[in-house]
Amino acid sequence: MGGVHGILAPAARLDRWLLVVLIVLLATSAARYVERHGLDASGVAVLAGALVLGLAYATRTLVPGRTWWPTAWVTGMVVLWGALTTVAPSFAWCAVPVAFAVLRVLPFPWAVVIVVGMTVLLTAAWQRIAGDVDPVQVAGPIGVALLTVLAYRALDRESRARQDLLDQLVEAQAELAEEQHRTGALAERTRLSREIHDSVGQGLSSINLLLQAAERAWDAQPSAAREHVRTAAATARDGLDEVRRVVRDLAPAELATDAAALPTALRRVADEAAPGGMQVEVRVDGSPVVVPAEVANALVRTARGALANVREHAGAARVALTLTYHLDEVVLDVRDDGRGFDPAQVRASGTRGRGLAGLRDRAEALGGRADVESAPGEGTTVSVRFPTREQEERNR
Repeated sequence: MGGVHGILAPAARLDRWLLVVLIVLLATSAARYVERHGLDASGVAVLAGALVLGLAYATRTLVPGRTWWPTAWVTGMVVLWGALTTVAPSFAWCAVPVAFAVLRVLPFPWAVVIVVGMTVLLTAAWQRIAGDVDPVQVAGPIGVALLTVLAYRALDRESRARQDLLDQLVEAQAELAEEQHRTGALAERTRLSREIHDSVGQGLSSINLLLQAAERAWDAQPSAAREHVRTAAATARDGLDEVRRVVRDLAPAELATDAAALPTALRRVADEAAPGGMQVEVRVDGSPVVVPAEVANALVRTARGALANVREHAGAARVALTLTYHLDEVVLDVRDDGRGFDPAQVRASGTRGRGLAGLRDRAEALGGRADVESAPGEGTTVSVRFPTREQEERNR
């Protein structure tokens, strides 16, 4: 209801019960008045007043809401109740529902003034019936009215404090949802940058090296040059497939169903890196088993990224890719005999792009671990390990 500033929040159930109580009290008081005074002009006026008071209370929500309407409505209720009580003191009992209306609509200071005035009128009406002055009938209504107002004032403050807390909670939840959205978007951009670096970027680098090798051998070794071109074309096709997989966020299907597919994919990655002048050897220890598709895909991407780093930075002549199957995990080691580096210095300087950071991020995202061991002049070993599906099931 527009313009409501009272200390009681609207409650449909409370409204209904107050209306029922008011109608019962109005009917009882009107019947008592007619029984004692008859149905003369005053009786008709009392009945009409009781009817108007009940209808006003029952139909107030049907009037179009305006800022002035609640105040006007409750003022009319109080005036009408006061007139009925003055004529027939038995209507004083109707003060309870009317006082609730006052408490719900008017601001606290005005509500106190009105309720005090109603209490004074109610006391005076009962004193007129009693004849003798009874201190209990004076102090009782005043005390009850005072306690009622103070109690509902305390309830109002507690209700407002709870509502403020709920509003803060809703606001915090909205901020959290927005922050989660931003974090998710950032994580997705990071993932895409890592995938593009290790798929499209490394594929294009391999194609470039293959074409350079073909150009150098074009006249002296045409058959070798044609082989380089064919390999470059195959790498381009694989790169296109990788782009599609990145977009769909899917791992190669064959890696998820064929135990021999992972070693084969690693050998293909090694062949792509060979034209750079490196000798790449692939070793498989243990019995190959089917590993989760996302893990197999991560191992292939790690091998491609590690070989690209070796080709671009290490100046190595030989590289060994070792895939080891344990009972509870699968491990890939990429060892080169290049110039090596200081891993701490590389992390501090932020060099080598997204290579090493992307390698660690990918491993951690799948519950694995990545380690890089290197020292100047002693080559580099990149090691990644992931739990197998059996180990993951035991951990659950």
